[in-house]
Amino acid sequence: MKFIAESLSKNFSEFKIFTDISFKISSGQCLAITGRNGSGKTTLIRVLSHLIQPSAGKISLLENASIIRREDFYKYIGLVGPYLELYQDLTAQENLEFFARMKDLNNYENRIAYLMERIGLKGRENDLVKTYSSGMKQRLKYVFALLSEPEILFVDEPRSNLDEQGIQTIYEIFEEQKKSNLLILATNDSDDLQFADMRVDLNA
Repeated sequence: MKFIAESLSKNFSEFKIFTDISFKISSGQCLAITGRNGSGKTTLIRVLSHLIQPSAGKISLLENASIIRREDFYKYIGLVGPYLELYQDLTAQENLEFFARMKDLNNYENRIAYLMERIGLKGRENDLVKTYSSGMKQRLKYVFALLSEPEILFVDEPRSNLDEQGIQTIYEIFEEQKKSNLLILATNDSDDLQFADMRVDLNA
């Protein structure tokens, strides 16, 4: 799997967020996006994950030299970010089952059970999400992102609201993701940068 960005730019009206961002990464690698607050890290993650369109430039995803169609891109990705909303009046299990059906996943029940235990939420599956702490909600977002076993995992602010145990768990997940897939992080935390094979510095 290859992920290629060519001369990406993003403007909002006349305001330039970033310009001329290019890189190429392959399975087994991690890209870290760094930069001061307001430099455009989140916007770049949203562009790369196809949540919003770039103002200029091109994004390509290749599998065995074949280009993945834009409309199929979502099948290959998982995304964790502070702007992702959960259904507060549903349980965690109901949220995850709804998401699994939306992505047309098969035999997802065992995967949900495994991930909820792995991320430290076993026993809280049937609690309403609105009763979760901010750290528990962040952990649940990782379950969402990993449910489809994504070939590209995007994470914006990886450590947000997590305690030390939670951070250790997601670092283990990052190591596993890098073994055969792609990892793209938006972060300024020096500990997160240990996973990076390549950096895009938006301050440059």
